[in-house]
This record gives sequence, C-alpha cells and structure tokens, in this order.
Amino acid sequence: MRNWKIELEKRCEYIRRLVENAHAKGVVFGNSGGKDSALVGILARHALPKDYRVLGLILPCESKINFTTDKDDADALAEKFGIEKRVIDLTDAKKEIVGRVSEASTLNSVAINNIAPRLRMTTLYTVGAAESLLIAGTGNRCERFMGYFTKWGDGAFDFNPIADLYVSEVYDFLRYLGCPESIINKAPSAGLFEGQTDEKEMGVTYAEVESYIRGEEVAPASREIIERYHARSAHKRGMAELFEKESD
Repeated sequence: MRNWKIELEKRCEYIRRLVENAHAKGVVFGNSGGKDSALVGILARHALPKDYRVLGLILPCESKINFTTDKDDADALAEKFGIEKRVIDLTDAKKEIVGRVSEASTLNSVAINNIAPRLRMTTLYTVGAAESLLIAGTGNRCERFMGYFTKWGDGAFDFNPIADLYVSEVYDFLRYLGCPESIINKAPSAGLFEGQTDEKEMGVTYAEVESYIRGEEVAPASREIIERYHARSAHKRGMAELFEKESD
C-alpha cells in the first residue's frame, strides 16, 4: 500500500519543477470526467500556486455521454478543486474531417474512433501554445501496457504524473484526495461511442491486467488477450522510427 501523503508531495514537486523549468504559466489537461483525468487535475491544482493556471478543457465530441454524464462529472471536479474549465465542442470538426477524408478513402470504425482523441490533443496543444501552458497526460500504467490509447492522440503530452499507477492505485489515490464518488464509481470509458467501456472493448478487466503485470496468475484466455494487446501496441510506446545513416 502506497503512502499517499508522500506520493502527493513527490508528484506535486515533480509538476512544479517541470512547469517552472519550462517557464510556463501552468498546465492544461483534458477534463474528460473520468478517473485518470480527475487525478491529474487534482494533482496539478495541489502542486501549483494560485498564480499558476490549471485549465481543464472539456472536449465533447459527438458521443451523447460526452455531453451528459461525462460533462457533469467534469464540472463537479472543476467546482470542487478550483480547476479552471472551458468547453470546446469538437463534434462538427470530427464530422468535417470524416466527410472530407471519406471522399478520398474508405474509413473503418478504428480510423473514425481515433479521430476524437487526436482532435482533443490538437486542441490541447493549440490552447497550450496560445496560453503558455504545459500539456498533462492522463494515462495510467495498465492502459499504457495494453496500448489502450490513441497514438498521437491521448498518447501525446508534455508530461504524465500518473503513468506509473495501476488502476486500483488511481482509485485509492482519488479516495485519499476526496474526489467525487460519481467519478470513482463509473465504469472506465474513453467515451468514444455510445455504450463503450474499456473493459468490454478489451475483453479483460483492469484487475486482470494489473495481476498480469505484477506477475500473478490470470486465466489463460485473459493472458492471451493481454499478451496480444501488449505485443501489437509496442510501436505506441516507443519513439517514431528514424533512419540513421551508417558512419562512413
């Protein structure tokens, strides 16, 4: 069991140091209404003095849950912890991209579902550049191991203060920090389409993923899924391949 008081102090120092060294005015993150983004927002607000900004962008994109439950939870987080908020609806931007690209290519569900995370990251970096803010990533250790993120979407950021935490630890940390229960209790979801949940889409639970990473026993069928996800997503966890000229 981690000592969350010490963890809070360490992560706050980490965030402060990065922001100060970058001569930034604060941090911007995608306030999705989910557990991971909630933890990142709370940590950033704890870490930075009041004259530094912590901006959580609420970025609904077509899916109904983005405009209802997710937005309500994002609002509750911002209200409770004094996080600045702004809503930018990306629905029309996604429709425009789908329409234009469909004229030149036949799009499948994977291509279409990945547009929203990439639009969100483009928005975060645009606002970050305009307002001198660092972009905070919000992925946990289990998601990274499974490759359950969009390359150059939610997988892109300036820093990530929770990348080492298992899902169960994210829950524990949120409870320690007093996060609203509505955020803690809802099923993990990227909110990419109606009815989508992480565990249903992957075919395994985060508890099983965590057990596998820890070297514990998991059911053979779950082990096969976890290993397949991890292997095929290796390219997401490394830098882009670069050709290097051999020395003469």
